[in-house]
Amino acid sequence: MRTIMNLPDPERAQLDGLCRQRGMSRAEALRQALRLWLQQQTASHGAVFGLWRDRPEGSLELQQVLREEWSER
Repeated sequence: MRTIMNLPDPERAQLDGLCRQRGMSRAEALRQALRLWLQQQTASHGAVFGLWRDRPEGSLELQQVLREEWSER
């Protein structure tokens, strides 16, 4: 699929310089950058989902404990 995008002159010039150094097309450099960015955008909820599942208190008890901390100050 073709995609048209506008690049500010400074970024375009830097990109073109890097592409010349590496012997690659601008399109390939942008594909690689997008691929890397997409890999870094994985959903983070998997790392924290169920984080407190092994706690002995239930969610309502935990909520009450946390709220009591606020009122003690």
